[in-house]
Amino acid sequence: MKRVSVLSLVSLCACVVWIACERPTQPPNDNKAPHTKLANVPSEADTVFPLATLNWTGGDDDGFVSRYQYRYITYHLAPGSATNWLLFDSTAWKDTTATSVTIAFNSNQTINKQVFYVRAIDNEGAIDPVAVSRVLYTTKASPPATTILNPLSNTSVFALSTVSDWWTGITLQFKAVDMTVNGQIVEYAWSVDGGEMHWVADPNVIITPESFKQPLSGIHYIKVSSRNNTNLVDLAGDSVAIKLLPPTFEKNVLIIDETDEFNLPFITLNIPDQTVDDFYARVFPGADTWDYKTKGGMPPRDTLAHYKLILWHADDRPVSVPHKISDPKNIAIFTDYLRVGGKFLMSGWGILKSFAYTQNFPFTFLPGTFVYDYLHIRTVDETALIGDCIGGSPVSSKFSQFRVDTVKTNFFPFSGMLGQVNLITVPAGFTEGLYSYENLPTSSYTKYRGRYIGLRYYGTTYDAAVLGFPLYFVREDDAKVMAREILQSLRVQ
Repeated sequence: MKRVSVLSLVSLCACVVWIACERPTQPPNDNKAPHTKLANVPSEADTVFPLATLNWTGGDDDGFVSRYQYRYITYHLAPGSATNWLLFDSTAWKDTTATSVTIAFNSNQTINKQVFYVRAIDNEGAIDPVAVSRVLYTTKASPPATTILNPLSNTSVFALSTVSDWWTGITLQFKAVDMTVNGQIVEYAWSVDGGEMHWVADPNVIITPESFKQPLSGIHYIKVSSRNNTNLVDLAGDSVAIKLLPPTFEKNVLIIDETDEFNLPFITLNIPDQTVDDFYARVFPGADTWDYKTKGGMPPRDTLAHYKLILWHADDRPVSVPHKISDPKNIAIFTDYLRVGGKFLMSGWGILKSFAYTQNFPFTFLPGTFVYDYLHIRTVDETALIGDCIGGSPVSSKFSQFRVDTVKTNFFPFSGMLGQVNLITVPAGFTEGLYSYENLPTSSYTKYRGRYIGLRYYGTTYDAAVLGFPLYFVREDDAKVMAREILQSLRVQ
């Protein structure tokens, strides 16, 4: 029994000694480099657009791929050769964890050879020793060309120091043309007075006053640019110099005289221009005058900026063409003037008809038109050619009755009255009637009676008044009272 115990004890001790002894280990395996594979699109030697997307995969047999590196080399054909490619440019290796990249290849020739390389890097920093490559040919990429459409260079533009419900800032409109075949404009940019470029998706921009350097009044510079989908930028761009005009309104009234004395009825009655000028000078004492015909058109914005009120009159009958007040170029100036707080009064023979000259009346103006948006008039009618209007009745106690001058209108077919008077049958909101149509009690045109022939619009930024008849053919004493009352209502005097 003792012999067995001794043997067991010896065996146990031998096991303990064996376990306690160190055993030799195998040396670690060397890290294997990762491997990289390109996708098949685009194919080898394809001719592609300069902006191309390449895809790849990578693997590592004893670890994992942590990142990739890619680069490309550009070659151009030697002059006069169709096969000899010369090195033009190359990029450094760029790191990425993605498995695809979209590259705007350097492509300033008609055809360009590009060799793209990509290689995997594993978790221990080993690099695929054989970077996979793909040969591509790209067509020419050219930077876009950008052009400012509005405002035009060296023009004057009304401006305010703060925005309002009508004036929201300077409107900048420009366009860009991509010179790359099948290219697209993806971004536009603008800057003011040498400041930073603002990249936007729309080439229609409102520039608010704080973007300009102070003082706001004076010359300022606007520059634009664009970028296409090959990431090329129009470095030259386009620029304009404009003069910003905060209105001063230190003068009261500017009369714009569009009455054409070579038209009916002035040519028939042999009424010279001076006679009409003298009439308005007496009716609006102290007002300045701008003759539309002799001055060749509208006053510049630099002139309009000084006046609280612009009065436009066109007292001749427009037989073949509408009055010039309806010219879109003139409307653009008027709307600019009104948006910054100017006041407006217009009078004329067929003055509202001129804004829809070829249309049958009654006519309804739509939103987006000057008459609807700025004068707040919706529907207008016109009385018959045969004279029927003897004057106007005041709609409120703030205004006085007036009569047509029977001496000035004593010819066929008017017989001392006015015909073709514009009736304002449907005004829009925030308006007030000034005068309503009057004819003789025996007149058969009863539907004209009580219709507005004068209207005033109360605006938040500007005020306007419209007379649907030629003021020159109103009795002068009545016209003087009318002028005084309207100016008082418009808060000009």
